[in-house]
Amino acid sequence: DVQLQASGGGLVQAGGSLKLSCVASGSAFDDYAIGWFRQAPGKEREGVSSISRSDGSTYYSDSVKGRFTISSDYAKNTVYLQMNSMKPEDTATYYCAAGLDVIITAAHASGIMTTYGMDYWGKGTQVTVSS
Repeated sequence: DVQLQASGGGLVQAGGSLKLSCVASGSAFDDYAIGWFRQAPGKEREGVSSISRSDGSTYYSDSVKGRFTISSDYAKNTVYLQMNSMKPEDTATYYCAAGLDVIITAAHASGIMTTYGMDYWGKGTQVTVSS
């Protein structure tokens, strides 16, 4: 079993920055990697970014590419999402999720990120960007 705890959300003005953290626990986590998703009211959950444990490859959605940076310290079971140049449309509840590293790494090669294969989810952290 894997438990995930996301933190770092808050209120920020447009153009500002926030850094989210996701801390994982559980003996099974050694086989898993982390992705960040977000969901705004009335919208579907969207894959934002993910990072492979095995090869360090990353994925960014087009909407955040160039503004968000994902990083990991898997030795400490922690993944970060640095969000810069934030926009009001970044307002959402952000979730971290864990999927088998082999699945996430393969998805990076295909340039996709979906909820498929994400076995564990943390409680979300709210991010609000004011204009």
